[in-house]
Formats: sequence, C-alpha cells, structure tokens
Amino acid sequence: MGEVALQYRVLPEGLEVDLDVLLDSITKALPEGASMKASEKKPVAFGLHALHVLVVLDDKEGGAEKVESAMAGVTGVQSVEIVQMGLL
Repeated sequence: MGEVALQYRVLPEGLEVDLDVLLDSITKALPEGASMKASEKKPVAFGLHALHVLVVLDDKEGGAEKVESAMAGVTGVQSVEIVQMGLL
C-alpha cells in the first residue's frame, strides 16, 4: 500500500485567530497515521489569511475524510476544503 498526499485549505473563523496556534492545534488533532509535512499562510481577502497544509497518510479508504473531519473539529476553524491530492 502506498501513501497519499493531501493539500487542504483551512479558513479560520476570523482575523483574530492566531494562525500559528491554529496550525499547532490542527497538527495535534490529526488522526493516527497522518502527518503534517508542510504549511503555508496565503492571503484570502481584507487581511484574512488561510492555511494551506500538506498532510501525508497511508492510501486507505476513508483516510481523507478522517483527516478533514479532525481538522474541521479544531476550535477556530471555519472551513476545510481539499485543494489537491496525489499518490506518492
């Protein structure tokens, strides 16, 4: 079984959310077998920035959904959407 790389765009609930703290919370919330490989802050609009995170996990059914729901459950996260995925 191989690995899959998933890139997500995570929008915070507002401008007051500290993205460094949010990233740390997201990293801790990832399910077992998933690991954060990279992250980047990208501007969205009017001073709001989104986190683009790259997560790598085993290529098994339901893995992407588990990662997405774990990230969506973190306090301060407004929305999570998958931007790109690919096999490694």
